[in-house]
Amino acid sequence: MFKIFWFVRFLFYKLFLLNGKGWKSYVGKPVFFSGLKNVNAGEKFRLYPGWRIETHDGGKIVIHDDVSVGHGLHLISVEKQVTIGKSTVISSNVMITNSDHGYEDLNVPIYQQNMISKETIIGECCFIGAGAKILPGTVLGKQCVVGANAVVKGCFPDRCVISGAPAKIIKQYDHSLNEWVRVK
Repeated sequence: MFKIFWFVRFLFYKLFLLNGKGWKSYVGKPVFFSGLKNVNAGEKFRLYPGWRIETHDGGKIVIHDDVSVGHGLHLISVEKQVTIGKSTVISSNVMITNSDHGYEDLNVPIYQQNMISKETIIGECCFIGAGAKILPGTVLGKQCVVGANAVVKGCFPDRCVISGAPAKIIKQYDHSLNEWVRVK
């Protein structure tokens, strides 16, 4: 029965979030959304319930084809773009953002200071573990694995395993050996 409700909800979001495409997509019940006109999702997009997606000040979100997102996603874009590459899987309770508050002026509360925005890119065929936080300016290469509860900031090459808080590369694919090797 719940899939019938998901389909009806999908028809509504198809006009906004999916820009009229995505017949093989489904979208679960949101918690909050703002600025869906600045969100573009591809074909076979799967978004489980409990999501919060928001864009502000011209921020954009581009989600490519065949992306699956677990429940509890929090996705924020301010001024710049957040991109999620095709065939990526995002586990539950993940936060992805391209913005942060300034904090330099000691005479102004942090929440009143200017936002700092940096483009955030998740490459193709990535896997983002449960509870991970992807911070502003992060660039993940193709086929990266982000461990559960990792706090990720920075640029990471193709085919690496990233874990920890702060996250660092713990494994990388070695093409000469045709296997994943630990990074010391």
